[in-house]
Amino acid sequence: MARVRNAADKPVDAQQAIPFSLRVAAAIGWRFLVLAGVVWVLGKVFDDLRVVVVPVGVALLLSALLAPAVDRLVAWRVPRGLATVLVLVGGLAVVGGVLTFVINAFIRGLPDMRERVTESISTIQDWLKNNLHLTQDQLSGYVEKFLESLKSNQEAITSGALTTAGTVGELLTGMLLALFTLIFFLYDGRGIWAFLVRLLPGHVRARTAVAGSRGFASLVGYVRATAVVAVVDAVGIGIGLWAIGIPLAVPLAALVFLGGFVPIVGALISGSVAVLVALVTKGIVPALLVLAVVLAVQQLEGHVLQPLLLGRAVQLHPLAVVLGIAVGASLAGIAGALLSVPLIAVSNAVVRSLVADEGTLPSQVDALEPEEAEPDEPAEASGPPGGGRTSRHSSSGSD
Repeated sequence: MARVRNAADKPVDAQQAIPFSLRVAAAIGWRFLVLAGVVWVLGKVFDDLRVVVVPVGVALLLSALLAPAVDRLVAWRVPRGLATVLVLVGGLAVVGGVLTFVINAFIRGLPDMRERVTESISTIQDWLKNNLHLTQDQLSGYVEKFLESLKSNQEAITSGALTTAGTVGELLTGMLLALFTLIFFLYDGRGIWAFLVRLLPGHVRARTAVAGSRGFASLVGYVRATAVVAVVDAVGIGIGLWAIGIPLAVPLAALVFLGGFVPIVGALISGSVAVLVALVTKGIVPALLVLAVVLAVQQLEGHVLQPLLLGRAVQLHPLAVVLGIAVGASLAGIAGALLSVPLIAVSNAVVRSLVADEGTLPSQVDALEPEEAEPDEPAEASGPPGGGRTSRHSSSGSD
């Protein structure tokens, strides 16, 4: 910055007359506006290409979960194509078996739940008659008003059903696209990532490849830890529901497992559903017991499992998690809530790697090891991470 001369020697120009603090604020302001514009454009692009972006994001999550298994089979001299097929078929078989088990359990438990709900409704009606002194005619009138409201909104309900049918079509299309993308991510993820890196200028390729490797390593750690935490939550709450005698314990445990992939919010919603089912079918005391089980399992998750499994490489502040889920849900609904936290975790690892400027070569970072998500300390930047260990991978990607 040029030194300001005395007014007697040379008149002060307009830029020098502006206070330094105001110039700094203006510089920060226009950069903030540029970043806000970039975020807005990315949001518009994401909204227009949601049918493509969401399946690709889901495929990337699944590749982070399945890629280590494919890599292990390749290390056992299984051809990569065959290893990809084996892992995909095994994964689909597990998912199909679990879904079949959950659906059958739901069908078997539905009659019992219907009977319990009927008893609960009768109990509520008796309570309303005895405590609020409502007559049977008044209760019947409320039911008739509800049915008339449904009839008056039949057009809107029908329109919503048609929209749901269209959404189901988009869902099937997205599932096929995600499966197709996952196959190529598992089979040739390194090649795809290497091709993308080659599009960049030569002087930034190495740093970008290292940052991408660390980002994918953080994604592997996040997905692996989240899956383990979700299983522990589902098993713990499922056993508690079964011990208390709550109907549909298995489907509710499956709901808890799925909710475990949306941190904080998913556990809150799935736990609330379990408590509500207990309240409707069993009463207030069993519902309080279920609430105690849910809170105990969530405490175990938050204070033991997540710090132990996630580690500092992929740990995020709870505020960042909640805000990320809120933004993701507003942009893309359930899929946005599912993908927002992994995106923040990957971005965190990538930015820290770029800022560190550690001088690490891409061949020194294993994209499938969550420990590699943490940049090296400056004193260790000259050698491979992990005390001289050289990684198998030359670059990251949806391996």
